[in-house]
Amino acid sequence: MKTQSNLEKVLAAGHFAVTGEVGPPRGSNPEDVRQKAKHLVGLVDAVNITDNQTAVVRMSSWAASLVVKEMGLEPNYQMVCRDRNRLAMQSDILGAHALGINTMLCLSGDHPKFGDHPMAANVHDIDSMQLIQMVRAMVDEGKFQGGAEIDTPPKMFIGAAANPFGDPFELRVMRLAKKVAAGADFIQTQCIYNMDKFRDYMHQAVDMGLTEKVKVLAGITPLKSAGMARYMASKVPGMDVPDDIVARIAGAPKEKQADEGIKLLCEQVQQLREIPGVAGVHVMAIEWEHKVPEILERAELLPRPQL
Repeated sequence: MKTQSNLEKVLAAGHFAVTGEVGPPRGSNPEDVRQKAKHLVGLVDAVNITDNQTAVVRMSSWAASLVVKEMGLEPNYQMVCRDRNRLAMQSDILGAHALGINTMLCLSGDHPKFGDHPMAANVHDIDSMQLIQMVRAMVDEGKFQGGAEIDTPPKMFIGAAANPFGDPFELRVMRLAKKVAAGADFIQTQCIYNMDKFRDYMHQAVDMGLTEKVKVLAGITPLKSAGMARYMASKVPGMDVPDDIVARIAGAPKEKQADEGIKLLCEQVQQLREIPGVAGVHVMAIEWEHKVPEILERAELLPRPQL
C-alpha cells in the first residue's frame, strides 16, 4: 500500500496547500540548511529542496532533504535532468525512498552556461517529461525504465513544474496536459504576477479537465524592491511582470518597498484562492526565508492542517 506524503494528504483532503523552498548551501555544513529551514517548520506542508539551482554547484538535494526531514519538515526532493543519466536518476530515487523521502519534483534544469561551470556537459539523457514517466512506472508498475522488475518499488508523490507565461502562450496548457498524461500528481508553477493571464491559463486547464487529474500550486514570490521588480520583468526568461506591478513597488518609499511587496503577495493569494482549479501556493522567498512566517501570517495561510 502506498505511503502518502504529507503534501498528498493535505491536497487529498481538499485543503489549500502551502509549500516553501530552501536552496542548499555552497558548502558541506548542514547547519546552513537548518538556519534557512528553521523558519518554515510547522508553517508549510512541504519544502522544495532545489537541485544545483541556476546550474551552480551546491550540496546535493537528497542530502539537504534529509537534513530538513530530521527537523520535521517534509522535503519535496528536486531532481533535474541536466546532471545525470537515467541510471543515476533511478538509483538516486531508490536511495531517496529508502531514506524516507516520498515527494519529488521532476525538472529539466538550467543550462550549465548560466552557472559557475559553463564548460560542464549537459547530460539530458532524458527530458523532464520522460523523467515523470520513468518515476510513474517505477511507482505504479514496479519496473525500471529498462524493463526489469524492482524488488521493492519506491513510493513517490510526483511533481512537475509549469510556466503559464512562456511563448507561445496558446501552447502552455497543452504542455501542462502532456505532463499530466506522463503521470504528474501535482504541479508547481513559475511565479505569477500577471493575474489576468494566469486566470486565462487556469480556465483552459479546467475546461480540459486537467485539474481533475492533477493539483496545481501557483508560484508566488515577494518583490523586495523596485530593482527586483524591474529585474524580474526584464531579465528573467518566461516571467511576466506587468508594468503596473513594477510601478506600484517603485512608487513606495525605498524603505517601504519590501512591505509593499508582501502586501501585493497577500492580495495575490486572496485572488488565487478564488481561481477555479488552484489547489494551493508555492512560496519562493529566494533567500528571504526569515520573512516566510510573516508572509504566511499576513496572507492568512496559517495555521496549517495537521493530518
